[in-house]
Amino acid sequence: MPVKLIIVTVTVTAVIGQLLLRRAAHGLGTPTGLTELPHFISNAIVSPWIYASVSVQILCYLLWLLLVGREKLGVATAGVGAGYFILTAVSAWLVYGESLSTLQWVGILLVTLGVSCVGLGQL
Repeated sequence: MPVKLIIVTVTVTAVIGQLLLRRAAHGLGTPTGLTELPHFISNAIVSPWIYASVSVQILCYLLWLLLVGREKLGVATAGVGAGYFILTAVSAWLVYGESLSTLQWVGILLVTLGVSCVGLGQL
């Protein structure tokens, strides 16, 4: 499998894993105190969204292992990171209706540009 394809696949699976985790977290709610923690944990243990998220993240981890075995760690991280930040924000907007301010979008674009520079000419 070519390195560029692995980078794209790791990025997409990482975003999907986070979207699934966000869905799981939304369904579980947030415990407000330590007394609610056991109930929260028991709900998480039986949540199909948690299992879906963990499964996708395991796949992502295995692909990441394959990637860092073939590419410099800094370049691999930059390659995945360049797409991850934008794809996560856009996906959260499309799937969950989350919005970001103009300043936050500028920050995401600047970070993406910065990490892209690390990998320029390396792939």
